[in-house]
Amino acid sequence: MPLSNAQMRDVQSVLHPYTNLVKFRDTGPKVFDHGKGVTIYDDKGKDYIEAMSGLWCTALGWGEEALVETAAEQMRKLAFGHLFAGRSHEPAIALAEKLKEVAPFPVAKVFFANSGSEANDSQIKLYWYANNALGRPKKKKIISRTKAYHGVTIAAASLTGLPANHRSFDLPLDFVRFTDCPHYYRGAEAGESEEQYSARLAANLEALIEDEGADTIAAMIAEPVMGAGGVLVPPKGYFEAIGRVLAKHDIPLIADEVITGFGRTGNWFGSQTFGLKPASMSVAKALSSAYLPISAMLIGGELAEAIETESGKIGTLGHGFTYTGHPVAAAVALKTIELYQERDIMGHAARLAPQFQAHMKKLGEHPLVGEASGVGLIGGIELVADKKTKASFEAARAAAITIGNFAEEEGVIVRPLIGDRIALCPPLVIKPAEIDELFARLTRALDRGLDWARRENLVRF
Repeated sequence: MPLSNAQMRDVQSVLHPYTNLVKFRDTGPKVFDHGKGVTIYDDKGKDYIEAMSGLWCTALGWGEEALVETAAEQMRKLAFGHLFAGRSHEPAIALAEKLKEVAPFPVAKVFFANSGSEANDSQIKLYWYANNALGRPKKKKIISRTKAYHGVTIAAASLTGLPANHRSFDLPLDFVRFTDCPHYYRGAEAGESEEQYSARLAANLEALIEDEGADTIAAMIAEPVMGAGGVLVPPKGYFEAIGRVLAKHDIPLIADEVITGFGRTGNWFGSQTFGLKPASMSVAKALSSAYLPISAMLIGGELAEAIETESGKIGTLGHGFTYTGHPVAAAVALKTIELYQERDIMGHAARLAPQFQAHMKKLGEHPLVGEASGVGLIGGIELVADKKTKASFEAARAAAITIGNFAEEEGVIVRPLIGDRIALCPPLVIKPAEIDELFARLTRALDRGLDWARRENLVRF
């Protein structure tokens, strides 16, 4: 089919992230026009249930007039104001206060940025800054995990444990150390319980710390649920086990709540769901329901005090962005959190979670699905060529992408990920009937995928 005018203009002008740009010359983009609730519409009028909330982010769905009006009102009042050199404005102040109110740990200060990548980049810089202030110049390494996703700036991409984010970028930088990905389905040994698996990973972490030297490690960073790595839910006892190791060696934990923050797991934060005890936290995405770019680093008291003291010695805190605490973005984020509270979005998500997870469990029975896992209103499935042996499809066959395309044709948008995993993360405002329809469409796509796999002789049953 020839490309439309809009598609041709896009191909000629736009550089698309996470896209095979050679194949893209022929296929062009899918162009979307508008959205309402959990449904978006392409430029031909076809409707899709957006089962990924865009990129894990549009928690309140599309067309939320309260956020539109908040943005317009703030633009009329103060369209821009910065936080450099001691200046401020009410939206940034009020949002910082609100984040301190809802945070799951004691927060002393809030630093604003524009994306999860920038928030995690700031985590690195400010831990380094604080350790220099505290006379610990060797304490600079950050522990991350294989298959983690923490962003795409040079430093944050170094924390990301995915090969495609490193290849040809000359990454990761040498301050990062990687420990195990906690994926029980793929990583557990025969007969090993989830608790035993968690204990083994904690022992591996401790061995890494002892080998590197605890006095050289500034922090460990972790997502409560690993998102772009495949929607990997931690095994039982995992964060308790690694938390004990970190506490023993006086290593703070950075919680990357960019995906799990603001209700995704059925609680305000994934740290509450899985028992993380962070010293600092990164939030973004659902912070503004993605209506405007904004992120934040929530900083505990010890870290904040060290940062403030060092800025006094130097004469300034030499870090920040033009749009740090942008008044329009901050006003929209504040209104978003107020809507979460007023409408009990967390309670709504928790009440719908059993229905959503029951559908996920049912998907696990499909002949193509080796694992189906999730928590709250987030889930992931792994496609396999053989359920009994867990044999994967050949990477070149792009099974997850193929089924993702079938899903799109059926009117549901999912996200294919590495390892032939498919992610689901619908807006938190989704209704029970919409959950049923989402999974009905996805099941049809899987059935079409099974027919395709059989025609291509890709399955072993």
